[in-house]
Amino acid sequence: MSKFFYTGAGAVVAFEEKRAWIMGVVAAVGYAVYLALVLGRSGDGVPLAEVPYVAPLLWTVGGAIAAAILLNIAVALAKPGEADVKDQRDKEIGILGEHAGQSFLAIGAVAALVLSMAGADRFWISNALYLGFVLSAVLGSAVKLAAYREGFQSW
Repeated sequence: MSKFFYTGAGAVVAFEEKRAWIMGVVAAVGYAVYLALVLGRSGDGVPLAEVPYVAPLLWTVGGAIAAAILLNIAVALAKPGEADVKDQRDKEIGILGEHAGQSFLAIGAVAALVLSMAGADRFWISNALYLGFVLSAVLGSAVKLAAYREGFQSW
């Protein structure tokens, strides 16, 4: 059975597809933890822009990076023969996902630039950038997963 045909319960999942799942889930969970920490600190009438956000941002970003690395290692160790297998389709799906994800990265950067020029607080600028990175990872992963599951037109 080809690694690209999905026939139900016993479907073969490409290693790169597993990596896309890891990236999307880790990015979303990391950002949810960050939001919970920051929003939880603003409950006592403290304006959101005055909530200490730098440490939670750095810890959640660092934690997400560490989690993604560890999960990728675990998946590679589970089936070491698959970890190095990457064919032309995997490469094209990777490029497609990265290009799609970059749109949110650019939107986040433009939003941060506009906020900076408008004199917004560093809190809002930092959060615009962080959200852009998270949406980029989630959208890029979603596009890759859709391409693996539903197929795509290679040019």
